[in-house]
Amino acid sequence: MTHVTHGPKTLTRFLIEERRSHADTNADFISLVNDVRHACKRIAALIGHGALSAARGKTDGERAARPEALANDIFVRTTEWGGQLAGMVSEQMAEPYAIPCEYPRGRYLLLFDPLDGAPNVDVNVTVGSIFSILRCPDGVRDPLESDFLQPGSAQVCAGYAIYGPATMLVLTAGHGVHGFTLDREVGEFLLTHPHLRIPESTSEFAINASNSRHWEAPIKRYVSECQAGSAGPRGRDFNMRWIASLVAETHRILLRGGVFMYPRDRKDLTQAGRLRLLYEANPIGFIVEQAGGRASTGREPLLEVTPTSLHERIGLIFGTRAEVERIESYYAEYKDFEFDAPLFGVRTLFRSPA
Repeated sequence: MTHVTHGPKTLTRFLIEERRSHADTNADFISLVNDVRHACKRIAALIGHGALSAARGKTDGERAARPEALANDIFVRTTEWGGQLAGMVSEQMAEPYAIPCEYPRGRYLLLFDPLDGAPNVDVNVTVGSIFSILRCPDGVRDPLESDFLQPGSAQVCAGYAIYGPATMLVLTAGHGVHGFTLDREVGEFLLTHPHLRIPESTSEFAINASNSRHWEAPIKRYVSECQAGSAGPRGRDFNMRWIASLVAETHRILLRGGVFMYPRDRKDLTQAGRLRLLYEANPIGFIVEQAGGRASTGREPLLEVTPTSLHERIGLIFGTRAEVERIESYYAEYKDFEFDAPLFGVRTLFRSPA
């Protein structure tokens, strides 16, 4: 008998097989993820044109739309009509977006950052899109802001697209993390990275060192120990990375291990952090936890945080579980935000001058 050799699964086939295996995966969910997939393909094409995309459709005297605004419009127009959504929110929209009355309403809510790391487009560095799917509360036809304020643990699905040398879509529906690479010749996302798991050990960390004078003591302590290298308490050398693209940082950590830190600091005491909780931190946190890592604010598990507003910001630490738990243990020793405890009165590479 001749056996037929099948190539990699398409995203659609993968989702259908997930539906057969898990009762919580239904046809509407599959259709919604496919619409998100299509939006990401269109954004990949937009980003692939680079500066050329800004000139398209512009007449004399007109100002070209920013790529993040174009990407936002692509997400909205690609997903609003399918009948799976009750509403959506975006980094680019101040209020929830109401599904136009001519389209049917569905049972899901879509939250997204259409173009994470958008300033990197100008210098041709990797960017991405981040999305999260929640269930709309029962009986709600026109969701209000409060209907979106669900903890990260309530997510049905989360994912990101990364627009680099290859375009990839990485997602979880609560049953592990899987990566799909866009085959541009056939226009399909194909399963290339099944069952992604964050390595259990690492010698890399990512943080914006220009903010070191504003860091809290636990972060200063952790970074100082890593900087001390093989002669320090960690007993090995670490490398520091910083791309200024949350998607790119996440993707590297998924494949290679590491820890990412964008913690709360003293630079702006009115904010609990820099990253948006609902459509940046929560979806990335869900992916990381499903891949065997850990996501935290430093003080509490990220996915347990109850949001209070659509565009709420938060501190985020994620990556290799053992490293994040080490940082959490440092936070547990310092209860107050200013951390004036004399225990930390030691010289470090990132200590602010007295």
